[in-house]
Amino acid sequence: MADQAAAGERVLTLRVGGERLAVPAPLVREVARMPRLTRVPHAPKALLGLANIRGAVVPVLSLADLVERPGGTERRVVIVEDGALFGLAVEGVDELADGGDSGARRLDLPALIAASLAPDGTRRAVGRAVAEADAIEAADLAVLPLVVFALGGQEFALPLGAVEAVLRLPDLIAEMPHGEAAVVGSTTVRGALLPLLSLRALLAMPATAPTVRTRVIIARIGTHRVGLVVDGIRGVERVPETAIDAIPQVLTRGIAEARIQAICRLDGDLRLVSLLAAEYLLRDDITARLTQVSTENETEETAMDATSEQFLLFRIGESDFALPIAAVEEVAPLPRKLTRLPKAPAFVQGVMNLRGAVVPVIDQAERFGAAAAVGGKRRVVVVRIGELQAGFVVDSASEVLRIAADAVRPAPDLGGAETQLFERVTHLADQDRIVLIVSPRELLDRAEQDLLRGMAAAS
Repeated sequence: MADQAAAGERVLTLRVGGERLAVPAPLVREVARMPRLTRVPHAPKALLGLANIRGAVVPVLSLADLVERPGGTERRVVIVEDGALFGLAVEGVDELADGGDSGARRLDLPALIAASLAPDGTRRAVGRAVAEADAIEAADLAVLPLVVFALGGQEFALPLGAVEAVLRLPDLIAEMPHGEAAVVGSTTVRGALLPLLSLRALLAMPATAPTVRTRVIIARIGTHRVGLVVDGIRGVERVPETAIDAIPQVLTRGIAEARIQAICRLDGDLRLVSLLAAEYLLRDDITARLTQVSTENETEETAMDATSEQFLLFRIGESDFALPIAAVEEVAPLPRKLTRLPKAPAFVQGVMNLRGAVVPVIDQAERFGAAAAVGGKRRVVVVRIGELQAGFVVDSASEVLRIAADAVRPAPDLGGAETQLFERVTHLADQDRIVLIVSPRELLDRAEQDLLRGMAAAS
């Protein structure tokens, strides 16, 4: 199976499971400490996860698993290139030597790597999910996508087009001494200074202390990029224009009320959401102060808007994933009880009523390689897949990010049909984590789609 390294060939010797092994030196690009890994659900056994290596997303394989040796004490990763970059997790690296003098077993790396991945793995097109998202967006012209959030006991919304991202409240905030109530301070996001404003104060609502649910909505208001601090995010909803009413003029006399441009009627008129007019949120004096701030990053940020894509980040178990925002119909609370339908497919937990539409609800925790969460406020991400509408249960979904196109890359070939669910990946540099991007069309296989069509026809 393996031969002694040939004389005259330079090799790098490694230690794995108590054995010394040798790999051809020309294949080795670098040796590094074990990086932070992002787990890939249902990946081949040898694939430990994905790592960011100098800006490249690299699959990291357990060399112990590849050579059938005991593992678990790997502290180094050897980056090798054989058509594509791979990382090999090893216990340690010994020396660079002549093959004939190394005394180590020589490995046929290309054969080992190929055998560890399913033979049907193929390179997938980068633009496929983007094209799907654009098609969904074009078909949704009569619907206004909104980011819905909470302030006190009320619900408010901003148009999705005005929102760049939704983030947790940063730990590091530079406060403004003797600043007014609306000014929280400033922080750094993607290398640019971001002013933070309290939306409660801007709407003349009483102040409260931040909690674990507090979020920052990064919005573009005119030429300014600001962070609006809110109590919590309800989700992303696509509201039919017929359910949006202009606010009566008698209510637009006050300062705060003037910033509300419409009222959205949701859930059969049981929920009323105030749609804010982003351009009127800032008072003239605050706008004047923002104008005095250096705008060196404005051109760069504007260019990014034209070459970027928005994603909804959600969590299942301990892992984060992302969906193109254009594929998301909305994010809704998981009902306490789902209605079971006779003869419904086994993978459908039940159905929920979403403004008169019957939506099948599917829990794909197993497919994402995670145990279902117990308790907590789980959410249903409603996705449009062609003509089908389905809800997928997630543990949480409270972040919306705009990511530059050059930060989104095709996922490495990971082998197996299950991993084709993840078509692209992105590295969030400011959070030092890799996020797997889900292809909406892969959420349901062809048989599951046919079953859902049959269920829709029967109902």
